[in-house]
Amino acid sequence: MGAHHDDLHDAAEPHGRPLRLGIGGPVGSGKTALVAALCRSLGPSLRLGVVTNDIYTTEDADFLRRAGVIDPERILAVQTGCCPHTAIRDDIAANLDAVETLEERFGPLDLVIVESGGDNLTATFSRGLADRQIFVLDVSGGDKVPRKGGPGVTSADLLVVNKTDLATMVGADLTVMSRDAAAVRDGKPVLFTSIREDKGAHTVAEWVTRMVDAWRREHGEPHRHALPSAAQQAPAS
Repeated sequence: MGAHHDDLHDAAEPHGRPLRLGIGGPVGSGKTALVAALCRSLGPSLRLGVVTNDIYTTEDADFLRRAGVIDPERILAVQTGCCPHTAIRDDIAANLDAVETLEERFGPLDLVIVESGGDNLTATFSRGLADRQIFVLDVSGGDKVPRKGGPGVTSADLLVVNKTDLATMVGADLTVMSRDAAAVRDGKPVLFTSIREDKGAHTVAEWVTRMVDAWRREHGEPHRHALPSAAQQAPAS
């Protein structure tokens, strides 16, 4: 099977709903830490919801709830039971249900973040699930990783290289990583960060804010999704 896969899902109707942001990347790259950081930075100004993905557990959702970065009720966990990228690209039903549940319960929302389970460099989100995508790498894999490419690295709307504080310890050259990432991404942005040192991932949060603002200008303010009333839910007698 090739590295690139057709997206079999049509993009969701954009008008009157929040921006949906997918965050993917390898195991241990710092995806959940980035989600927590974005909640810290954006929570005071944006209405947020979060969906996490794990294969067999709810560990990432539990971590975010314990961290107290967002109302725990606004975090839903999906247990994929399969390769993580399947649930964000091929069979998105469980994730889409979770996103729509958040929009219905807590709308109007400004942003719903969907965190993929840890995967490899081929992980991408279906545009039926995510409107924008962030792919997270970290320096511990070495400075060769960006030039290896893969759809996650090359096609994400933003590439984040995390754990820059570890670069000297693992012998990673950030200049090389920056050069190689730029070479494979054809002008799309790359940001370097250490969430351990910057608990709010402020440069990433600024990029996300710009994406939300642009979404609003193009598609309008999110509207409230009303859940059916008890009378509407009751079966006809």
